[in-house]
Amino acid sequence: MSRRHDSARADVVEQTSARFDFAGLDLLLGYHLRRAQGAVHRDYLATLGDLKLTQKHTAVMWLVIGNPGVAQGIIGTALSIDRATMMVLVNRLEARGLLQRRRSPLDARRRELHATAAGVRLMEQVRERISQHEARMKRLFSGAEMRTLERLLRRLQKLDGGSG
Repeated sequence: MSRRHDSARADVVEQTSARFDFAGLDLLLGYHLRRAQGAVHRDYLATLGDLKLTQKHTAVMWLVIGNPGVAQGIIGTALSIDRATMMVLVNRLEARGLLQRRRSPLDARRRELHATAAGVRLMEQVRERISQHEARMKRLFSGAEMRTLERLLRRLQKLDGGSG
């Protein structure tokens, strides 16, 4: 988004929130979580958008690099991504030459995921930019607030059985 657009949007939000009745919507936890996630996502896109890697693609690549030979189902479970969506993500990453499926030497039915050299190089750039993105987010909080926020978010993640 352009700075002019951001400024105009901020003006509208300021004017709207002063006299607009949210009718209790603004009292819902989910509303605030979604707004916060949207702000984080917009910053992510501004930081990494030109690399053409979504947050889900990034998470998959991150885990493949950290766990060479992992099955896509294991990554899907770790990220709470259903099988169909996981297949689409892996297909897109493979089509871009960032990862490849290999037949498991232990089980011919299983396909292992491995990052390609291009995938590793891209993820080096991604990790550098994500550290900047994370620093911007964390500057909004004190150390104690950050620890509390992380603890509270982990508690919410347990609602879907996610562990981390």
